[in-house]
Amino acid sequence: MKPVVGITMGDPVGVGPELCLRAAADPVVLDCCIPALFGDPEVFRRVAEATGLDTVSLSVPLSDWPLRSISGPTIVDCGSVTPANLTPGKLSADCGRASYVCIREAIQSVQDGHTAALVTAPINKESLNMAGIPYPGHTEMLAESAGTDRYCMMLTSDTITVSLATTHLALSDVPAALSTEKIVDVISLTADAMRRVRGHEPRIVVCGLNPHAGEHGLFGAEESEIIAPAVEKAKADGVDVEGPVPPDTAFIPSRLRDTDAHVCMYHDQGLIPFKLLAFDAGVNVTLGLPFVRTSADHGTAFDIAWKGEAEATSMLNAILLAVRLARQ
Repeated sequence: MKPVVGITMGDPVGVGPELCLRAAADPVVLDCCIPALFGDPEVFRRVAEATGLDTVSLSVPLSDWPLRSISGPTIVDCGSVTPANLTPGKLSADCGRASYVCIREAIQSVQDGHTAALVTAPINKESLNMAGIPYPGHTEMLAESAGTDRYCMMLTSDTITVSLATTHLALSDVPAALSTEKIVDVISLTADAMRRVRGHEPRIVVCGLNPHAGEHGLFGAEESEIIAPAVEKAKADGVDVEGPVPPDTAFIPSRLRDTDAHVCMYHDQGLIPFKLLAFDAGVNVTLGLPFVRTSADHGTAFDIAWKGEAEATSMLNAILLAVRLARQ
């Protein structure tokens, strides 16, 4: 029996609804799962009309979810937005609130076992903030819902995989947010995920925080006091791990060939090389949750919203990886 995968609409005036519609019509996706789109039927109808895509004909109110049986793509109507008020690509508190409601309900569905995995379309953090939603992104929202402090963001592709020791923080706040325990957790979670994704014992590289990995204390003490002890602890736990290595040479081609995943200390340290090498194909995975959650690796792309120009490869890959991990 095909698993049912919950897929959130994302910000309704971004590319999320279009990505959902493309996924719901993709034969490879439909061959491996049944998409349940958490969103608004009228938003999907308007996007389908604007882009020339087929809409999803079956929708059910949230109060009727889950269905006794489900045989094809279905919209779970979260009743979260007034479609007539929407302007493609325009920030609004209504859209921030709507995207949050869809995520909240989809999380509840996967926690209750009604869906096998969760895949999220892009949200806009500024719209969330306008709506008074106190989260900087999906990752923190998911971790709180799951009640876990042991989690991290991993982005993966056939070319490069990175995990982050810190996520959505100002650079000035990163050093204080790092701890040996947190980095050990990220290394461990990443190694476990890579065993599942790659099917072998992975090789992990841990980046330093400072230029030249601190140059033996000349440019900072985080490497010697925080990062190196984490690497040694992970080695003692049986992980094949190296570091801290200088960040400016961590992603050169020869090192990439021999590395399954990099553990990075802050957002852009990992996301810049990742998006350079895998922007259209990469998948965001939240590690440490009691359920599978993946996402496209890009944002809402307001400039091309509702125009039929959204590149869906990352979203499709996210669904396929979610199914694979859920089956494991």
